[in-house]
Amino acid sequence: MNAPLYNTQILRLAASIPHHRRLTDPMASVAKRSPVCGSEVIVDVDLGDDGRVAALGVEVRACALGQASAALMATHAIGCAPDALAAARDALTAWLAGERDALPDWPGFDLLAPALPHSARHASIRLPFEAVAQAVAQAAASAARAKAAR
Repeated sequence: MNAPLYNTQILRLAASIPHHRRLTDPMASVAKRSPVCGSEVIVDVDLGDDGRVAALGVEVRACALGQASAALMATHAIGCAPDALAAARDALTAWLAGERDALPDWPGFDLLAPALPHSARHASIRLPFEAVAQAVAQAAASAARAKAAR
């Protein structure tokens, strides 16, 4: 792969993170920080009655790759079920680790391919997907407990 690490597409994504404001009263909120590079991502979620992401808030303090990954996550997370977000997280982790050749089934991951040989950047790329998967799992568990208590 000879593509530049910080190309125009990645920089454009990094500058266009949707849902970039925290939710005021989220069902769940998860903060993740990379000890490798110091990148930090906070994800707030609300789930709808169908158990899918209904609202999302994202705060990102990361390099351009972490921001680009957050943009990819936030652009497509609304409407996703917890298992789909966990699958995207796991596929991204496996792809970055070289455990799978196929790109994860999530729109835009091909734009992050230039970062594949740069393992020091992988943690920052994983953070948004780790945070959203954990947040939706927590929100789903909380909703299930509330439903059982009724």
